[in-house]
Amino acid sequence: MIEKKSADPHTPVIKNIERAVQDGRFNDKVEVNDPTLPPAAEKAVIDHYLASQTTWRHRFNNVIVRTGMNLSARWIGHGIQVTGRENLAAVPGAAIVTSNHFSPVENLIVRKALGMPRLYIVSQTTNLEMPGTLGYVFNNADILPISADVNYLAHEFPDLLDTVFKRQHKVLIYPEQEMWYNYRKPRPPKRGAYYYAARFNVPVISCFVAIHTLAKQVSPAFNKVGYSMQIMPSIFPDPQKSVRENSIAMMQQDYRQKCQAYERAYQRKLTYQFSRDDIAGWRGKD
Repeated sequence: MIEKKSADPHTPVIKNIERAVQDGRFNDKVEVNDPTLPPAAEKAVIDHYLASQTTWRHRFNNVIVRTGMNLSARWIGHGIQVTGRENLAAVPGAAIVTSNHFSPVENLIVRKALGMPRLYIVSQTTNLEMPGTLGYVFNNADILPISADVNYLAHEFPDLLDTVFKRQHKVLIYPEQEMWYNYRKPRPPKRGAYYYAARFNVPVISCFVAIHTLAKQVSPAFNKVGYSMQIMPSIFPDPQKSVRENSIAMMQQDYRQKCQAYERAYQRKLTYQFSRDDIAGWRGKD
């Protein structure tokens, strides 16, 4: 078991990851003190955000934020090894991109590896309520807010996706749902991303980012990390199958490819026995 409390803010998160792995709860929230919104407040935030999309102010700020994100992607992604870029040739237009979710910045790695396309990101609505610079970025980036509200998921959210796909853009969806800080292993996905891929008849660009511990120590509990990324063969809906059948088959294939990518990256068999090495960069000390 992991030892007791540390001053490092990520230690409680790692404890939550270990417990979730032991219980087989791979899509659980593990971050502590994450903000929440009651349903009425969440709807108000989404409505305000969507209404702002047509204003000149948002369009102006969107250009600034996208430029900043591309510059950040170049900086963070500088020197990372990317394999499988040839697989992108089969998907020049609209697609859903899936990747493992372990950091607030891994979308920049994905963006850089894909060749800096205009990349929309499905994100929790609470991120739109962040203060300061982060709030400015989330409210002016290409964000598609997600909600647990059934009516929103049935109508407004699909309409947003439809608009983006008709413009031939790509949408990054994290099928693992919750972020697990620096967790190296792929987690069993939820079906939502693949349902939308099947419903809108767009392919899934299957990605996996490996995290490598570097020698430089950056805090008492962590070393610096680096990244490499694999782009696997894209997954296309089968016209002979229903939306449900396609979503299940695409989900299973994507998870299978991510598991294989993990084993290639780390040269070891994937198991879900928790160990300290599952958290990249972690020094394992209190």
